[in-house]
Amino acid sequence: MNSEISVETGEPSGGIGFFEKWLSVWVALSIAAGIGLGSVAPDIFQFLAGLEYASVNLVVAILIWGMVYPMMVNVDFASLRHIGERPKGLVITIIVNWLIKPFTMVALGILFFEVLFAEIIAPADAQQYIAGLILLGAAPCTAMVFVWSQLTRGDATYTLVQVSLNDLIMIFAFAPIVALLLGVTDIEVPWQTLILSVGLYVVIPLLAGAATRSWLMSHAKRGETGDTAVSRFTGSIKPFSVVALLVTVVLLFGFQGHVILDRPMLIALIAVPLLVQSYGIFAVAYGAAYLWRVPFNVAAPCALIGTSNFFELAVAVAISLFGLNSGAALTTVVGVLVEVPVMLSLVAFANRTRGLFPAAQ
Repeated sequence: MNSEISVETGEPSGGIGFFEKWLSVWVALSIAAGIGLGSVAPDIFQFLAGLEYASVNLVVAILIWGMVYPMMVNVDFASLRHIGERPKGLVITIIVNWLIKPFTMVALGILFFEVLFAEIIAPADAQQYIAGLILLGAAPCTAMVFVWSQLTRGDATYTLVQVSLNDLIMIFAFAPIVALLLGVTDIEVPWQTLILSVGLYVVIPLLAGAATRSWLMSHAKRGETGDTAVSRFTGSIKPFSVVALLVTVVLLFGFQGHVILDRPMLIALIAVPLLVQSYGIFAVAYGAAYLWRVPFNVAAPCALIGTSNFFELAVAVAISLFGLNSGAALTTVVGVLVEVPVMLSLVAFANRTRGLFPAAQ
């Protein structure tokens, strides 16, 4: 993710980066590579699948940390001192992310996979795909929100407050919400693995990111600010997060290749509820911001943060709970494939409707 971070704002500057803009293309190429390698060298993937401890695949854990850690360095909990300023956007974000989005996602999963697609999707497979949707729906976006905010000229400080607050809530709310919704769908909840996953992929990277940010802020080079030091550091390690994401996709589709080759329409079927959810959630949040007369530079990021997903966390937890070759893991990766073009279309729509909202306060 090669957008640089603005010193003043803490968000990506200069528009969407080359990697972000073509993320769906890179993911699609990685999918093709995974399917091809899985077909010609299945033993390698079986060996990698066996490298696990306590339901955590060690290879994938390293890759997920490589994706998540650079994002967490950008999270500034000091920004929470602004939490009482202009509360409307925060209220919408919290309600949409934690009281609406996870529940509409499971409802759409049940509607599509247990009703509309019931004749073409086996019940056991349907449960896996629904589980993957639940994991995506319960994980609001962390890093890419800064990109969407910048593209809509959003209030940078406010976006940072939203992200920081979401990450704080996620520590305590993600596991209970996932467990509740998996229980509703009659999927057995391995609590120990779920809590371990939250610790591994949220708490530890968040603490490591906070510690790194604090060290960088206090050890900035002469002539540069702490924010500049953070920007320089995250820019230097972001290529590793890109590689980690794409290698994870290759691994997942290396295991899922035989399923996809046998059922090429499966990706499209999984994408349908994801598309409906994305546009529906945006409509709810953006509409609420319009009715409440929230200024555009807060309204747009507020709606976009609820629409996009923390897919890195969803992928990691899906693998921990259900395995590398599970339908749940496949669903979370399809979420990566779908998200970027959807979000770019919503950014364009938001910019075209800017005049409907009050000006920045």
